[in-house]
Order: sequence, then structure tokens, then C-alpha cells
Amino acid sequence: MCGRFTLKTTPQRLRERFALAAAPDDVAPRYNIAPTQPVLVIPNRTRRLLRPARWGLVPHWAADLSAGARMINARAETVATRPAFRTALERRRCLIPADGFYEWKREGRQRTPFYIRSRDDEPLAFAGLWDVWRPADGEPIASCTIVTTEANEVVGELHDRMPVILPPEAYDAWLQPTPQHADVLMPWLAPCPPEWLEAYPVSSLVNSPANEDPACIAPQLIAHPDHTSG
Repeated sequence: MCGRFTLKTTPQRLRERFALAAAPDDVAPRYNIAPTQPVLVIPNRTRRLLRPARWGLVPHWAADLSAGARMINARAETVATRPAFRTALERRRCLIPADGFYEWKREGRQRTPFYIRSRDDEPLAFAGLWDVWRPADGEPIASCTIVTTEANEVVGELHDRMPVILPPEAYDAWLQPTPQHADVLMPWLAPCPPEWLEAYPVSSLVNSPANEDPACIAPQLIAHPDHTSG
């Protein structure tokens, strides 16, 4: 799955990386983005722009916002058939820019957080889906989900799932504003090559969404028991 990620890239770099029609304004660095929080997405509109959305897909037909907490991720294996996602896959796709994401490695009762980022320090593009939910009274709420796939060799050391990270050559296809058949899109929903990524342990600060600063991504040493005898 993908339950936490970061976005600290500058607006100008985002514009260049994703060929945005305009540089986004006031993109504050985020070091511990959690579900149901605001994120930034590039929806498949005619103009390629960065837009705010709530992380956790709330389909337009949902009864209330609570649906979003259960749909922060969409499995690539079933995204084309599940009612909550299949129409969005055809009509409402987005890129979700990120600099990296977190995963936790279990060893007995211990869970060690790791940060996974690109080796070349370029922003990543998660494959996402979006929708707009309109309450009976109040403003419409845009929301999104991250498509996940089986883990590659790097992430597989930590967890069996990872976000779909699209290569730049897939951006145009994923962001086509016209409806696309699932058969055209599914080949992109695969694990990225392991050589794209690196992972390292970080502080348990990231365990709480209340912690939101660069210390979350600072490398940490893992203490190992001393098996030598005196």
C-alpha cells in the first residue's frame, strides 16, 4: 500500500518535470502527508495544472465523506473492475507528484520506518484517480486515490505493495482528457524498475502525522544487537 509520502520539490521544478501550463503558487514543503489530508494532483484536464484534492477517493455517488478513509489506495489488479474505481480509470485519472514515500519493515514486534525515494532525486509521479463529491449544501470536494501494485525488489524488502510510479513517457497517456479503455492503461500499472529507487531507515517521528518537518526524512542508523562475547 501507500500510506504516507512527501512533496518538497519547488514549484518551478514541478512545472518543468510535468510540463505544467503554469507554475503552481505557494507549494509548501510536505514531509509527512497522511490519508484524508490535502494533496496536490495533476488531473487529466485540457490544461495540465496542479490542483488541490483530499487524499482518499470519495466517489461522486457516495453518501458521505467517510468513504474516502477506506479508499486511499486502489489495487492495480482490480482497478478496472471495482465499481468505485472503474469509471474513474476510464475518465478521471491524475498524476500525484511526490519526492518519496514511507514504508515500515516488521521484525518481530518492531516496526522500523523507511523512506523510499528516486536515486536521481527527480520527483516521482504516482498513478492516481480523482473524483468530485458534492454535498447537499456546501462546496464540492475533489478527492483522489493512489494506484498500487506488487512491490519491486527494493520495496519488497519492506512490504508487498507499492505505489505505481509512472515513467515520463506514460504521462501523456495517463493524462489524456478523453476517455481511455482500460486495455490501453493497464500495461503502465506495474512495479517500476528497482534501480529507480533507494530506501533508508528514518526516525519514528514519521509515525505521527503531527510531525511535519525535514527530520522525518533524515537517515537513521539501525542499532543491531552486539553478538560478540568478551
